[in-house]
Amino acid sequence: MAPVERRRFLQQSLAVGAGCSAEMLLGRILPAQGAASNPSTAARVYIDTRRTVAPIDRNLFGSFLEHLGRAIYEGIYDPNSRLSDSSGFRKDVIAEVRALGVPIIRYPGGNFVSGYNWLDGVGPKQDKAWNSINSNQFGTDEFMMWCKAVGTQPLMGLNLGTGTPEQAAALVEYCNVEKGTRWSDLRRKNGIAEPYKVEHWCLGNEMDGPWQIGHMTATEYGQKAADAARQMRYVDASLKLIACGSSGPFMPTYLEWDREVLEQCYDYVDGLSLHRYLGNTPDETGSDSAKYLAMNLTMDRQIAETVAVCDLVRGHKRSPKKLWLSFDEWNVWYRERTGDAVNGHRQEAPHLLEEVYNLEDALLVGGIINTLLRNADRVKLACLAQLVNVIAPIMTNPNGLFRQTIYYPYSWGLQMARGAVLNLLLESPTYEVAGIGTVPYLDVVGTFSSEDGKVSLFILNRDLAKAREVDIVWEDAAPARVLTSTVLTGSDLKAVNSFSSPKQVAPTDFAKPTTSGGHTRFEVPARSYSVVQWGA
Repeated sequence: MAPVERRRFLQQSLAVGAGCSAEMLLGRILPAQGAASNPSTAARVYIDTRRTVAPIDRNLFGSFLEHLGRAIYEGIYDPNSRLSDSSGFRKDVIAEVRALGVPIIRYPGGNFVSGYNWLDGVGPKQDKAWNSINSNQFGTDEFMMWCKAVGTQPLMGLNLGTGTPEQAAALVEYCNVEKGTRWSDLRRKNGIAEPYKVEHWCLGNEMDGPWQIGHMTATEYGQKAADAARQMRYVDASLKLIACGSSGPFMPTYLEWDREVLEQCYDYVDGLSLHRYLGNTPDETGSDSAKYLAMNLTMDRQIAETVAVCDLVRGHKRSPKKLWLSFDEWNVWYRERTGDAVNGHRQEAPHLLEEVYNLEDALLVGGIINTLLRNADRVKLACLAQLVNVIAPIMTNPNGLFRQTIYYPYSWGLQMARGAVLNLLLESPTYEVAGIGTVPYLDVVGTFSSEDGKVSLFILNRDLAKAREVDIVWEDAAPARVLTSTVLTGSDLKAVNSFSSPKQVAPTDFAKPTTSGGHTRFEVPARSYSVVQWGA
């Protein structure tokens, strides 16, 4: 995550997707013949559960907690709250995150990590990235304890800004070595006998950004990342390491940064990171909701372009290893980006980046879930940024919490996208979007679990005015029964949830569709995100 300084770079690349149609971006999604001239044409989805894109890595639905604003303090950790347990963890937040089933959570940053020494454990210390005070009550050990409480795995961020490769290896030793070394014995001295065995690690954060503490050139960073990886793997050879890719298509060094970094460290890393935040602004979308709901397609393109760079370097090196992608920061974020929203004024737990999400934001998040699933062959890890209070699906106050609108599509992905992503064929009516091209009204992704025979379809209807008919054509055996048919929709795209109206925007069930002659037909409302799940 980057502070306000990166806005100026955003202005340079607002034409993301220009000249590249949605069909080119998605590959497996085709517009219906004649659909543009006949907007009432039903969308047809061909499903064959024998044809899949890739198994779904559960880490595709991870999240993120940074020492930023009220994400940690007053978010997941609040020792003075009547709602907290004896460890200071908010019990209501633990229950909510455990129920979601978030598989992996990135910590401690973000920009914060580039100025953070994990050994800082006592006394207030200023957070340089967000101009806030971090009391250091909550650190590595507390995070590991909290992860265990909510049933998730840690994705640990490393300081490659002001930090050194030696310090990175020391943290691995602290976390993963049982005993008999300097740092493992320190952990044991701190009361934790068993090692944490952390598998996934991020080698720094957004090091291409001039806003980043310790910003450096791509070659410098690539060499530092390679050095850190070598030293870390000397401590634990089983680690999965993620190099910093470009901060996004708005960067003037986009893709060239990735290539130069990988030329230095390809042999030592397993994945490359991507970041992206979208918004319905005059600059990005012309404040046009129809374009806004198609912006997830620019993420499809970003993934394709980044994969191309990874494979280019692989070819240059004649390497047998294929890198995967870690989309470890993604979300809607465009309102709380300036002024007091990003300046903590040297306070503890200031209210920073507390974006209020509306219905159209939730619909786009649904589209992003579809994008991530569609690219599950290469995207193996992704993190909704963030989880609590800071650009988050969960908001807290001293009396409880509520779910923002974006909570629902994220939770559906977590709960119902299981097994493998299906290789669907979609024929959909289309519309034209400036800077993107021909866009299908319906964005559809399907998953199939061979273990229990469940098929799930995730459907975004971008049409702001009309319901759309969907015709599911079962190319192999149709499932026996519908288990779930739920939709998120409403007449007001700007409607939001709050502590006073926590269910202003919430899912509703719709009539379970029936199947006859190998076809399942039903309607999805205008401006909606729906999920239908069938069982064997």
